Amino acid sequence: MDYKQEDHYLMLSGIQHFQFCPRQWALIHIEQEWKENAKTVEGQHLHRKADNPFQREKRGPKLIVRAMPVKSDRLNISGQCDVVEFWKDQAGVPIHGTEGMYQPYPVEYKRGKPKKDWSDELQLTAQAMCLEEMLLCSVHTGYMFYNETKHRIDVEITRELRDTVERVVSEMNDYYKRRHTPKAKTGPHCKSCSLKDICLPEMLTKRSVKSYIEGRLFE
Repeated sequence: MDYKQEDHYLMLSGIQHFQFCPRQWALIHIEQEWKENAKTVEGQHLHRKADNPFQREKRGPKLIVRAMPVKSDRLNISGQCDVVEFWKDQAGVPIHGTEGMYQPYPVEYKRGKPKKDWSDELQLTAQAMCLEEMLLCSVHTGYMFYNETKHRIDVEITRELRDTVERVVSEMNDYYKRRHTPKAKTGPHCKSCSLKDICLPEMLTKRSVKSYIEGRLFE
């Protein structure tokens, strides 16, 4: 990776955008386009409830840290964990300002219900990989909490998930380095995309952007 300044790190949360649609990810993270819809607003509201930066709460053998910043120099990503639960464990790692050894478990909060793809699990896995690099430890388990179902799910951080994160993040870094926005791959997912009016996927599959702009200029 060529990026070493933190300003150039890719956003960890972009992994989910990339899994949904590489073009959507590029429009947001390369071209700086964004548009709210009901789902994104609801999601931000839920995260504001979970995120209270640097707040630490001790509950018996468990230390809860909210909105914990994380990063990986190797993957060139940075972001924050909604919550990291540190459980007292002699095989764990020391935590500054706290006695004893602790094992970290990232917890990610989501607005809806479990998805059919791996996008949520990949984001959680990336958080785990950042924690491992920062704390010099191993993270084998994380948790997803879905607001719609009010249910918490255990997620095993498998080799398959790690390999997929490596591949996806490598593709993201390659697009970002080249400042390349891929073409749209249309499908049912386009209807729920907050950027459909900016992306114009149907237009892009029928005519080039140049042709479209020239046509508008001479209307």
